[in-house]
Amino acid sequence: MDSTRKYDYIIVGAGFFGAICAYELNKRGKSVLVLEKRNHIGGNSFTEDVSGIHVHTYGPHIFHTNDKRIWEWITQFAEFNQFQLNPVANYKDEIYSLPFNMWTFNKMWGVTTPKEAQEKINEQRFDGKVTNLEEQALSLVGTDIYEKLIKGYTTKQWKKDPKELPASIIKRLPVRFTYDNNYFNDKYQGIPIGGYTQIFEKLLDGIEVKLGVDYLEEKQKWDSIADKVIYTGPIDKYFNYEFGDLEYKSVRWENEYLTSDNYQGCAVMNYTDIETPYTRIIEHKYFDNQNQKTTYISKEFPQEYERGVEPFYPVNDDTNNDKYRRYKELADKDKVIFGGRLAEYKYYDMHQVIASALSKVKKLV
Repeated sequence: MDSTRKYDYIIVGAGFFGAICAYELNKRGKSVLVLEKRNHIGGNSFTEDVSGIHVHTYGPHIFHTNDKRIWEWITQFAEFNQFQLNPVANYKDEIYSLPFNMWTFNKMWGVTTPKEAQEKINEQRFDGKVTNLEEQALSLVGTDIYEKLIKGYTTKQWKKDPKELPASIIKRLPVRFTYDNNYFNDKYQGIPIGGYTQIFEKLLDGIEVKLGVDYLEEKQKWDSIADKVIYTGPIDKYFNYEFGDLEYKSVRWENEYLTSDNYQGCAVMNYTDIETPYTRIIEHKYFDNQNQKTTYISKEFPQEYERGVEPFYPVNDDTNNDKYRRYKELADKDKVIFGGRLAEYKYYDMHQVIASALSKVKKLV
């Protein structure tokens, strides 16, 4: 590296937020250097080819949005298929439809009309003040569905009693009184044909990228050659955990390449009983309508988060949010620009982080 070279921007992280900022700033004539701690670009959206199957290395990523502007922006970098997420719930070998819909209600109670299903749920609903995830779930779908399809899965996933989790987590759960199996309601949905990595390759084309570099290990050196730094890593780590660690939910995978052509018949199967140690099995070939005579599956296990473990989902309860607010006060006084899931301690869907990055660049230049 030419230590005398001065960049307009150093961007820490080559996930969606960092790569989009790099692309848009470069397009506006700014000199950009991207530093990525991992040995690949793409962040958690990274996909790789395994014997012709496009594997979602860090778990399934289904793009969905109602925002036409965001859809048109992302589809300039890849052709998308029309994949819709239709996950299946497996409770002790009983198979239920997710999202919770008339197929679910019919299997659970034998009802055949929306009126019957609504009456059954109303009989079981929690109608008090909602203060936690369990009460939120009970207020949405009642006791039977909660006990079979939510309680065990959630306890495994978060490694916490649902009574200890914020109600906001379960608000993303679709419930509908139709036979529509599409998990998301968004107008635009799909997965890039050939995987997500190609998008990041195009975003970063012509931009200097250094892989395997931990910015914080040599922060002073990197800061000295940049007018501005955009940081997308963990905000607590940036400030040397001054107020303690922010809490995350993490996961790990056990992957298998199989010589059979069809393992489970769908892309995602959730295991909702507490006894099964994994939360779901992903069969990657179904994301891209691939017809190989082999298949590749990933069993997803919850993992306790600690330093050194990959942080995935922020635990936005009161304790962690208060801690983040203290870090945010420090960040607001720092010359570094913070953005993205880890730097903002915020869950982002892909369309949301794209919108956030585009907005950030617009404010910068």
